[in-house]
Amino acid sequence: MKRDLLSVSDLSPEEIQSLIEQALVMKRGDTPCVLAGKTLVLLFEKPSLRTRVSFEMAMQQLGGHAIYLSPDEVGLGKRESIPDIARVLSSYVDGVTARTFSHQTLLILAEHSSLPVINALSDLEHPCQALSDLLTIYEKKGRLAGLALAFIGDGNNVANSLMLAASLTGMNYSIASPPGYEIGNEILKQSRGFAVLSGSQILLTNEPYEAVRNADVVYTDVWTSMGQEAEAAKRRLAFSGYQVNEKLLSLAKGDALFMHPLPAHHGEEISAGILDSPQSVVFDQSENRLHLQKALLAKMLS
Repeated sequence: MKRDLLSVSDLSPEEIQSLIEQALVMKRGDTPCVLAGKTLVLLFEKPSLRTRVSFEMAMQQLGGHAIYLSPDEVGLGKRESIPDIARVLSSYVDGVTARTFSHQTLLILAEHSSLPVINALSDLEHPCQALSDLLTIYEKKGRLAGLALAFIGDGNNVANSLMLAASLTGMNYSIASPPGYEIGNEILKQSRGFAVLSGSQILLTNEPYEAVRNADVVYTDVWTSMGQEAEAAKRRLAFSGYQVNEKLLSLAKGDALFMHPLPAHHGEEISAGILDSPQSVVFDQSENRLHLQKALLAKMLS
């Protein structure tokens, strides 16, 4: 039976660890051409730098091929129905990586596709980003269980996937968000269920300093995501006390990592110079999208 990756929670803790270990092997240069003759479609409603290039290069390095389809070429649910698109692609290629506005679009694609469907970002989750982040943390710290990850900002798709990923792997997770921008109840309930099994702890707060204190990893994301541009002014006001700067970062452990999925808005969610600080592993995160996705594609398409 085909396997989809629509959520981090579609993987077990053991599968996550296996992906990380395989990605590290591939990063060292051992990338077998296990996808020779295979084709992956990149079905994007939203543009992307890292997601598109990392998936295309992952397929190339594994011996396969990728086809990029822009929003205008397909018109998901507008020019053609989502179930029809899923059935057509199922007869042409070997897998679909979709980057959509609505998570519901992914669910419909997966339901009507006989191919593996991978979530390359939706309004609910960003599993490939979170898995790559776990790879980076493991690479730098040598472990995941017992580490403390602090997320500062919007309870968005990245925050959701990171909370699920942390609770699955035994990492402690704290998130500081302004009132009205917290993690949703369904993701929180699911994460707390995983945390009972893994021993991780989850903290929700409105106070950035509380979340960051003694953290091993400090993570933030943009205040206004793609598709929320009309809310930009309102969000800048709501998040004005949630910037990650040197003062906030100093409350974390001395060897804490700073992480951001990019693109970054300098002067908003981060102060000037933070991306280039000694604690920043932001560009390692970016590179690791390639290696984790190679491991993921090899697992799902080979």
